[in-house]
Amino acid sequence: MASKRSVSLKMRIVHRYLGFFLVGIMAVYALSGIVLIFRDTDIFKKTIEIEKQVAPNLKKNELGPQLKLRRLKVEKVDGNIYHFNNGTYNVDTGVANYTIKRLPFVLDKMAHLHKSKSGEPLFFLNIFFGLSLFFFVVSAFWMYLPKTPVFKKGLYFTFAGIVLTLILLFV
Repeated sequence: MASKRSVSLKMRIVHRYLGFFLVGIMAVYALSGIVLIFRDTDIFKKTIEIEKQVAPNLKKNELGPQLKLRRLKVEKVDGNIYHFNNGTYNVDTGVANYTIKRLPFVLDKMAHLHKSKSGEPLFFLNIFFGLSLFFFVVSAFWMYLPKTPVFKKGLYFTFAGIVLTLILLFV
């Protein structure tokens, strides 16, 4: 059986080099997490005006799926013009003019990576990243010997962090 010292040393080495390896992705997750906090505002978004040709004579409930706009609701009808959230649709010509707000390209890619789903091609990289972060949590307890004052003080900080996490989750 390996000695406690060798397990501790191996944990520290893996912790160190995995940390260096994941610096880039951790920075992306940190920044995209901050951006996602403000997703209900337009603080980082830019306005894009779109003119799109779709089929003429669409019914009100068919317009949203054709324009790929979720929650589109026709608010008013003026003759052959449907007015909705941020635009209009001409029933006779099939031309829709509307504006959308979207994150700039790089921020959009970062946010998309942060929110990726299991059906996306590289989802396993997100699983690897999540497991790596969990490894950091566990391996942190092998950074210092349990009898040292630094380790004992670290346990107080651990307890405080767990309490703060529970408060954030349940309040």
